[in-house]
Amino acid sequence: MLKTVTIENETIRSFKRNWKKCIGTGRLGLALQKEYLEHLETIQKSIQFDYIRGHGLLSDDVGIYREMEINGEKKPFYNFTYIDRIFDAFLDLGLRPFVEFGFMPKLLASGDQTIFYWEGNVTPPNDYQKWANLIKACVSHFIDRYGIEEVLEWPFEVWNEPNLVNFWKDANKEEYFKLYHITTEAIKEIHPDLQVGGPAICGGSDEWIVDFLNFCKNESVPVDFVSRHAYTSKPPTKITTEYYYQELVDNTDMLEQFRSVREMIDQSPFPELPFHITEYNTSYSPINPVHDTTLNAAYLARILSEAGDYVDSFSYWTFSDVFEELDVPKSQFHGGFGLIALNHIPKPTFHLFAFFNHLGERVLYRDEQAIVTQRKDGSIVLIAWNLVMEKGDDFNTEVEFSIPVPSSVLFLKRQTIDENHANPWKVWQQLGRPRFPDKQTIHTLQQTSIPFVRTSREQTVDGTLTVSITLTKNEVTLIEIQPINDESDSYHGLDDRLITSY
Repeated sequence: MLKTVTIENETIRSFKRNWKKCIGTGRLGLALQKEYLEHLETIQKSIQFDYIRGHGLLSDDVGIYREMEINGEKKPFYNFTYIDRIFDAFLDLGLRPFVEFGFMPKLLASGDQTIFYWEGNVTPPNDYQKWANLIKACVSHFIDRYGIEEVLEWPFEVWNEPNLVNFWKDANKEEYFKLYHITTEAIKEIHPDLQVGGPAICGGSDEWIVDFLNFCKNESVPVDFVSRHAYTSKPPTKITTEYYYQELVDNTDMLEQFRSVREMIDQSPFPELPFHITEYNTSYSPINPVHDTTLNAAYLARILSEAGDYVDSFSYWTFSDVFEELDVPKSQFHGGFGLIALNHIPKPTFHLFAFFNHLGERVLYRDEQAIVTQRKDGSIVLIAWNLVMEKGDDFNTEVEFSIPVPSSVLFLKRQTIDENHANPWKVWQQLGRPRFPDKQTIHTLQQTSIPFVRTSREQTVDGTLTVSITLTKNEVTLIEIQPINDESDSYHGLDDRLITSY
């Protein structure tokens, strides 16, 4: 069935680039690894996120909180050797930290409950005064090193998913509110204009947000933004030692999550607060193969297109498969969250983000399957996608765009990812799923991770360009349309007919 789209030369709205405000990362200590930084550099060259957020700032592998015995008395020692190296690397790549305060240093922990392979401690502090002093020491150091004007741009988020017993002992709401209160006081003591927020909950417990904002109002506790996480996977259908399988709900569910929480904030004592999604993805598991597929990209296309209507930022979890929540990754493709797989192999969702980075500032048209924009230079950029949640192959769809353009002769460049292009996961399957591929195999996977590119020269009819495309299963396609400055007549003796076979 052919779908026709006629675009009027009127601005619907400016395109909000909230989709690229922030990107997620595994624990911050991973930034000391070479491949991690190589992936991050590639991400910034192609997409250029503004902020980066990850766990483990205060965990022991980063090593900020230590104790030293002085004259027979143990006293805190704050060691910023590694975090300086990490934040310097981020800032050098144009990324500001979206700081998450967590998890608990073992020497400050009130218990031994931990999460993940790297044992992030999730218990409250054994001494809240020492915790407050640690927070003040960190923030003061950041200001000393980077300057107050820079650090005023950094959001400070208190903890991660305290509504889950895995992330906060007993999911104790009152204890979290106490942690938030003391942390906020410590930060604001350094400078009242520093940004602090929370509660960084996952979906399914939005009453926490209502209670959190009421607590802040009733207790006169500062709050500068609200944060939440969002995933759209159903309960697992199968869990193995290496893989976690889940079906997905419709992607409109995520948009509804964003809209409903925005409405909660609007009706709260703080209706103007910014709303940040500091984690989102399809599945919440780092070993779900859906993350490696073209489905993941086609599924999220509408999210990138529309979610900025509801949230001030939404941070994809995560940029790289250099990630160790469930131990060191055990194979080349293992269902990791990353936009880039191990051995520097871009996944389809990486290209989705790179495609969106080409969009213009002015939205000419948008629906559930496409967005058409115009850049400041007048060129037209559109992205279209064909999300298919069903099994099978025969799901092609045809779309015809009629676009008003000022020039009569145009150059079209189309880049495509689908089940057969820029799909290294499929090539890996064809190769027999090598667990630890050799260099030749890695090169093949890198070669086949590149979008399919087509170009053409087109004529308009009465100031309108007609672009007809067929979208295959889970295809995402980027089309850039620009006027041609034809200089062929400036070449003396040019005659392509004299070339054999032309």
